[in-house]
Amino acid sequence: MRYRGLAVAALLLAGGCQGGKDDSTASAAPGIEAAPTADDASAAPSEAPPEHAGRKVEATNDLYEFSFSYPDAAGAIPGVRDLLDARLVKARSELAATAREDRDTAAKEDYPFHPHGFDATWATVADLPDWLSLSADVYTFSNGAHGMNYFDALLWDKRAGTARRARDLFTSAEALRDAIRDPFCDALDAEREKRRGEPVDRDGEQMFSECIDPLAQTLLLGSSNGRTFDRIGILVAPYEAGPYAEGSYEVTLPVTGEVMAVLKPQYRSSFSLGK
Repeated sequence: MRYRGLAVAALLLAGGCQGGKDDSTASAAPGIEAAPTADDASAAPSEAPPEHAGRKVEATNDLYEFSFSYPDAAGAIPGVRDLLDARLVKARSELAATAREDRDTAAKEDYPFHPHGFDATWATVADLPDWLSLSADVYTFSNGAHGMNYFDALLWDKRAGTARRARDLFTSAEALRDAIRDPFCDALDAEREKRRGEPVDRDGEQMFSECIDPLAQTLLLGSSNGRTFDRIGILVAPYEAGPYAEGSYEVTLPVTGEVMAVLKPQYRSSFSLGK
């Protein structure tokens, strides 16, 4: 069973054979293009996506299923577009190589081979005058019992023209952790209680009852006003806070005075108190 994110952006925004031919197929619909072949997966696609537009690449063959997409807001910034295009090519290349190796091993050791899979869907969390905040919901399958989901994030500083990690906007990881840990743990436990039908005892011996480090998860910066960051999202992949059957967790916290107090001075004007 595949678990996907629970509308991440909505929570944070307001308003073939080795040596042979790779018979990939891709939709010819506008905005969707074929990716490179498995034997030349490191090469650039034959046609570049239109400038200022998002992109979606899909391919299916006997080795794998591949999908990678990002929104128009990402395609409109050359630096972001180049960064994500590079990730697309790397992900496709690694998927092809791993699937081919697994297929060959399956043939030698006589176990069933199932096509591998990779799906990365990037979405806009907040597009502010000076910042672009993106999230990714990623699914992988490598011939195991089930696929796995994880999350990724990209924060682009439009003024400096560079990518930054959300935590680097704060004086230290420890300071940010102290500012958000208690409300994060409370919100996480409230959601775990809903799914389990019983209270969570953090001091008990039951597995997946303790709180987890919010900064060890995927951190997002979001906005409800379109001008400043006033929300912090924490995306928790399966197995981090609960068993696989519980899926992923997503916690959204308002920016508080405690959070504002641990921002680096040069970034405080990009934040405001949330509700």
